[in-house]
Amino acid sequence: MTKPVWSPEQYLKFEDERTRPASDLLSAVPSRDMKFAVDLGCGPGNSTELISQRFPQAVVQGIDSSAEMIKEAKARLPECDFATADIDSWQPHQNADLLYANAVMQWLPDHVRLFPKLMGFLNTGGSLAIQMPDNLKEPTHAAMREVARDEMWAAKMAKAASSRSQVGDASFYFELLRSHGRRVDIWRTTYHHPLQGLDGIVEWFKGSGLRPYLSVLDADERSLFLEKYKDCLARSYRPLHDGIVLLPFPRIFIVATR
Repeated sequence: MTKPVWSPEQYLKFEDERTRPASDLLSAVPSRDMKFAVDLGCGPGNSTELISQRFPQAVVQGIDSSAEMIKEAKARLPECDFATADIDSWQPHQNADLLYANAVMQWLPDHVRLFPKLMGFLNTGGSLAIQMPDNLKEPTHAAMREVARDEMWAAKMAKAASSRSQVGDASFYFELLRSHGRRVDIWRTTYHHPLQGLDGIVEWFKGSGLRPYLSVLDADERSLFLEKYKDCLARSYRPLHDGIVLLPFPRIFIVATR
């Protein structure tokens, strides 16, 4: 399957909404003398900017597997250190006081191995802070899978639906991390984003969840896929009198302190 390309412009169409959970996650990180922090999967730098503002004394680094996102992040925050790297194989040059991962770990497999490994890269008292969308069971994603099963492109999309990792529940992550940290804080929040009709939902997920599906289609197929996807969404989301649709978006948060 072609590796989906991240579009900073598409992603940042909803910058305020995407940054809010990033801010909520950071606010739960314990205060300390923060010397070195890393934004794992930093995207276009909106979350890195939050870290720099809260901990201005820290050296802040951002990594992302997308060269397009790193280019955008460097332009946004030239004072920070950014690099293209895969989280799964990345290692810091020194132990960190904060490893921060906003809306990225759902794209990576084997959390049982990865999360404890990341805990090992922390200084004593440092925190691993993670936020992940927990929406694979939501109608938005059920509709993606339904449209992908259409015989006209099902063969192309054999791997698209499995590109996201299954996210465990709070008990799973608490049990996974409790022996690696002195404190593990976990919670789940559902945001309700007001979007401009069904088209707003489509535009939102074109910047994230739809990428693996659309990346294997040509231009005509993408247009037809999105048309069918919108039709499926209409069964579950009803616009209000002014055309606004509230999109429920559940997310799970983890702050584990070593």
